[in-house]
Amino acid sequence: MHYDVIVIGAGSMGMSSGYYLSKKGQKVLLLDSFAPPHNKGSHHGETRIIRHAYGEGREYVSLALKSQKLWGELERISGQQLFLPTGVLNAGSQNSPFIKQVKAGSKEYGLPMKILDNHEIHDRWPGITLPEDYIGCYESPSGVLKSEECLRAYQQLAKSHGADIIVNSEVRNIVAHSNGVTVITDEQTFHSESLVVAVGAWAPKILAMLDLNLPLEPIRKTFAWFHANEKLYNHNDFPAFIFDTSVGTYYGFPSINGSGLKIGRHDGGQRINPDGCIKGFGELDEDEGDLMRFLGQFMPADQKMKYGKTCIYTMTPDEHFIVDKHPYYPHIAIAAGFSGHGFKFSSVMGEILSDLIISGTTKEDISLFSINRF
Repeated sequence: MHYDVIVIGAGSMGMSSGYYLSKKGQKVLLLDSFAPPHNKGSHHGETRIIRHAYGEGREYVSLALKSQKLWGELERISGQQLFLPTGVLNAGSQNSPFIKQVKAGSKEYGLPMKILDNHEIHDRWPGITLPEDYIGCYESPSGVLKSEECLRAYQQLAKSHGADIIVNSEVRNIVAHSNGVTVITDEQTFHSESLVVAVGAWAPKILAMLDLNLPLEPIRKTFAWFHANEKLYNHNDFPAFIFDTSVGTYYGFPSINGSGLKIGRHDGGQRINPDGCIKGFGELDEDEGDLMRFLGQFMPADQKMKYGKTCIYTMTPDEHFIVDKHPYYPHIAIAAGFSGHGFKFSSVMGEILSDLIISGTTKEDISLFSINRF
């Protein structure tokens, strides 16, 4: 069968790009080894934070703002609530490079932000206790995306624009031609003019079929929900948060409709083979231990764990994304290595990938994400 574009990977970036491509009149096929939404992708775990003043680098701010706009458009088109305006609190030592970047990005782009000391934070959110030298950078327009619902919305809209989606179909080989590609699965062979590769932790395996060896490292990560005092931690009153601490970087979500306080550790993790056996939550002592130590120090309200889950980050050495065209095949676009902070950008990344395929370029600045830096 022949298509204008094949998208391998129907997760966050792939499904978004499939929507934008089909919306622009392309005949699109999305292929996935699983059935999104699933527990193997970056959309797993119900919620993701979207923040604008970005501690990972000011280069991300304009993309975050564009992403927020596109998420709003998706809400309107789909008729679903996909974003919760909880606000986001970035907290850490005044000397933290992360916090300095957040403040610098806010100033450069004129973002609305309140700088609070530890006492002001505790007065506003009594469930938080911070060391004396910590400050908080509070962004009220930021908040929480319903990640799995976002994916479903893109899926429905892509189908409505004529995209074909084949799930539980593993790609066995890809042959790149000068003017197209051939994609071979277990059961079928497909041909297209162009290709998008957005396969998360399976990027090293799939990109090897295209003669690319990029420094991508899949990492096992964990997060958990805790019983919470709803007066302190409900989503109408308590923000999503990123804490850059001396014992690690942690992120979390308020209790949404009584779901409990959700906490995860961003740094650390164990290198894995995504096709191998991945230890479940609780099989390693640090799974619960790291989170309990964080809560004991920063949110000491006697929370008890409800349940935990695992997920996968795909890391690059510098923790910046890879979003680029193949160095030898300009009709192939690649999105990989989102290093645990990519989901919020999947709306704009879908638009960028569709632009790279259709016009060969994008008006967004993606120079930071070039393949050539490796």
